[in-house]
Amino acid sequence: MPLLKDGRLVEDPWRVIDDASPLPASEPAIVSFARFQAERETLSARSAPLGVKLRNTDPVDALAGALDRLALIALEFPKFSDGRAYSQARGLRERLGFDGELRATGDVLIDQALFMRRCGFDAYEIADATKA
Repeated sequence: MPLLKDGRLVEDPWRVIDDASPLPASEPAIVSFARFQAERETLSARSAPLGVKLRNTDPVDALAGALDRLALIALEFPKFSDGRAYSQARGLRERLGFDGELRATGDVLIDQALFMRRCGFDAYEIADATKA
């Protein structure tokens, strides 16, 4: 899936790993919030960059003690009209001080990028590259 970052389409170095699969030893990996909660200590000890993907119903405050070990947080938009990920992004940036990559995933429309940026997003997975 195309990744829009810094105003241009770039190759995505991150791999999303499902809960049943082993993590790659040296590649940047994104795991689910549930997996991160269950394996927090093991995952936090990895030497490769780690990211976590949150649904818009997952509590961002649960990541408060681990933000310094996360290079990326991906927030999911299940449909473009659901704005809960905007609130999650703002909370991560302003209240919790997360300074890593904050990525919008799911039903992301390029028309929303400006509003997402204002809330703290700095990367966007665009489902259709022709719309980027």
